[in-house]
Amino acid sequence: MSNCYFSVERAGIYTTFQDSGYDFLQHFGVTTGGVVDNNLFRTANKLLGNDDNEPVIEFAYQGPKLKLEKGNVQIAITGDVHFIISKKSENYTDTLGKCFQTYQLHEGDIIDIIATKSSIYGYFGLLGGFKLNKYNSSGSTLVRSKIGPNDGRKIQENQLIEFNKESQNEKLKQISFPTTDKSNVIRVIEGPQENFFSLETINQFYNSPFTISKSADRMGIRLDGNQIISKQSRNIPSEGIIKGSVQVPGDGNPIVLMVDHPTIGGYPKIATVILNDLVKLAQLSFGKEVSFEKVSIETAENLYYENKNNLDEIFKSIKNYNN
Repeated sequence: MSNCYFSVERAGIYTTFQDSGYDFLQHFGVTTGGVVDNNLFRTANKLLGNDDNEPVIEFAYQGPKLKLEKGNVQIAITGDVHFIISKKSENYTDTLGKCFQTYQLHEGDIIDIIATKSSIYGYFGLLGGFKLNKYNSSGSTLVRSKIGPNDGRKIQENQLIEFNKESQNEKLKQISFPTTDKSNVIRVIEGPQENFFSLETINQFYNSPFTISKSADRMGIRLDGNQIISKQSRNIPSEGIIKGSVQVPGDGNPIVLMVDHPTIGGYPKIATVILNDLVKLAQLSFGKEVSFEKVSIETAENLYYENKNNLDEIFKSIKNYNN
């Protein structure tokens, strides 16, 4: 047992350890996994002065309630999240926390990540990171495959979460993070089986909105309200697939594959969501309407690098503050 650890008083709905995921393992049947929102993940680690790929805790809808049993540590939460810090030295008076800044926790303090607000996913990081047993050099948890830290499981109530080092006198940091794009237009590139669909159906795909169904998680997001029917076979020989693929199963309700997608699939793929907008789609809740817009591969690449450069500029705004 480490000298530094939290106890889990409430686990939350879907709480796991994640980093950037797994590379070069899909041919073995291991998906990429990793964080859903890479911008929020990177920002948490930048605020804390960690390596870019230091594993964090990712939570969906409701996060964990943690008590710092041993040690002192600096933490940060990124996203649109409602959370409370209760300090032992202040007789556990609740203090409303702010995202995108660091806090110093001392032994006995409690952090309660109550809920995300206008989004789905948020991130909790520590200075120095968590003490994890990695798989293939990754700290990402693949729950369905039971691969990764924490024995491949979601974080459980009453378990202990160890971390690597104590931190006490480091300066507190904050960052001005822009509001997430709330547009419901999701940009895509042409899918490898677009020719399986008639021109009329392709126009329907792009010109009529879809609704995010209740069947949405880290594996995929099923869309309702606009059935897309293939003019050819509704199945294809199974082939490799990637996150962002828009599969169209026999019922005509498309499924957008997310980070924990299968490694192969046998449905035709009408489009592929670009990386920039896959995060935006993932953060939209049940019942939201979305529509698709086709862009070129060149545009998708330019948007990817534009996002990366914008994020690097945002990181320059990190500054010290006094609590």
